Amino acid sequence: MTVVVSQTRKRRTKLGLRRRLLGATAVAAAWGVVFGVATPSAFAADVQSKQWYLDAMQAEEMWKTTTGTGIKVAVIDTGVNSSTPSLNGQVLKGLDATGAEGSEVDDYDGHGTTMAELIAGTGKGGGLKGLAPGAKIIPMRVADSDWQPKESVNSLDTTDAIRAAADSDANIISMSFGNDFKLDEELEAVKYAQRKGKLFFAAVGNEAKQGNPVSYPAAYPEVVGVSSADRDGKVAEYSQNGDTVDIAAPGNDIPNWCDETFQEYCEGDGGTSAATAIASASAALVWSAHPEWTANQVLNVLFDTASRDWEKDTLSKYLGHGLIRPSMNILKGKGEPGAPDISPLTKEKTSGSAGSAAPSASASSQPAKKDEADDAAMAGSSTKKDDDSQLGLILGGVAVVLVLGGGAFALSRKRRTA
Repeated sequence: MTVVVSQTRKRRTKLGLRRRLLGATAVAAAWGVVFGVATPSAFAADVQSKQWYLDAMQAEEMWKTTTGTGIKVAVIDTGVNSSTPSLNGQVLKGLDATGAEGSEVDDYDGHGTTMAELIAGTGKGGGLKGLAPGAKIIPMRVADSDWQPKESVNSLDTTDAIRAAADSDANIISMSFGNDFKLDEELEAVKYAQRKGKLFFAAVGNEAKQGNPVSYPAAYPEVVGVSSADRDGKVAEYSQNGDTVDIAAPGNDIPNWCDETFQEYCEGDGGTSAATAIASASAALVWSAHPEWTANQVLNVLFDTASRDWEKDTLSKYLGHGLIRPSMNILKGKGEPGAPDISPLTKEKTSGSAGSAAPSASASSQPAKKDEADDAAMAGSSTKKDDDSQLGLILGGVAVVLVLGGGAFALSRKRRTA
């Protein structure tokens, strides 16, 4: 398959009344590190060199220790095309929860395939290279707002997909879909996944300037809500904020598959969708390096080592615990895993299987979301971090952005793809 990179900035309009793809377009600067990725081919130079965050996150150095081998990530999205060069051999059996024609490897949009490549793509054929190229993908197909009116689909597709992911061999669930309404069936599926010991990441959404609605499943207490940051480490202006945000990851200036034809990548931003995939891949790297840990311990370490300019025991409504930095654990051994059976999200005891490693400390009390953390996020700062790189942590919505939204579907709930 021959693909090219379109210089046209792709602006998705997948956010419909039922559900949307959470993507956005913004102007970004630099994460405070010098980039210059050596690429294996001219085509890779077109795509992989645009994956600026791989250098910023010290991916090449981390891959000398772990690539995510042994970890499986369930991607709940528009399907995952297992035939792209970058995903060849990376995709396992999953589930088509839509009940429509096709299967979980029939991606009707290209969004789910992009997310899978950002997590576990090998980069072969010059495609997107995942942050955790040793991990495997378990695709779970659900319907978005544009595709659903064309098909007769299962109205509980996301609920069924979450339960199927919980019953699968997946360690991590990555979901770049959102719903503006809390659904009892979906919440029960989320709790079921937690009981099964899964680590669940979801996008908080891209409508901060369109009313900043609460997005589910990111808003469920058992789910890690992920916001989007640009190259400066600034929270994207479109990225929804509030108590649903637990951590931030790169989301701006990340290329994606243009559409379901898989002939070219488009320049643009992945928004909180891409941020969720990169956060999931970060967890895969840490978990692969510490297979004896539980989901709680992996998440504790990600929270503990996140880059922030505010007091550790406080949360910002824009970036949560801060910018995700798996390299701090993988390269420097930092991060406190805490108790294996205490959720760092709810501070409650979980019924998931405990890891074999003895906890070095019990979980602390629930961090308070203090005004000073949010003030720091809005005001912005840039400090030298202890990862030996100038990781710009300039917080606040200062990027010029165009939120990707639009479309509608006549149902009483609103889902979107980040």
